[in-house]
Amino acid sequence: MTLLASVTVPWIAPRHRVDVLLTGALPGDRPVTSAFVLAVDGAGRTLLTRVERPGRSWEVPGGHVEPGETPVRAAARELAEETGLVLPPGRLRLLGGLAITLLEDAPAAYGYPPRTFMAFYAARVDGDGAPTRPAAGFEAAEAAWAGRADVAARCGPQPWLPLYEALLAGTS
Repeated sequence: MTLLASVTVPWIAPRHRVDVLLTGALPGDRPVTSAFVLAVDGAGRTLLTRVERPGRSWEVPGGHVEPGETPVRAAARELAEETGLVLPPGRLRLLGGLAITLLEDAPAAYGYPPRTFMAFYAARVDGDGAPTRPAAGFEAAEAAWAGRADVAARCGPQPWLPLYEALLAGTS
């Protein structure tokens, strides 16, 4: 396990720390609450999804792990729902994630344990990534393959960017 960065994020109100970890194993000491996919095609482009909700825009596909669902199955499901790209869970490799630790008591409406993990999986797609379209009825409005500079420009200062850079650099 390699610590890539420790940050805070605006979407967690209580005082907290988010450790960005490069790891091939899910943590045993905290629940995995969500799962995401960094899908990269043969041209080095990454698949993004645009979510139409206040405060959100372009992101990597992913979302909550449903009760009884494994994180890798959640990642594959979210990838299909938000982009239309269907990959079996066996094609996804755990890259790392965000270990979130609250440093103070959370408000009653917070809804998560004080220690959680957001898993990030990597997937390589042969050749140029095919055009994609989100499944009807889900929160994603569109999906697109984006080059490295475009990912940073569209996604802004996301805490997962060090994982993305490690993936592209081949250090994962």
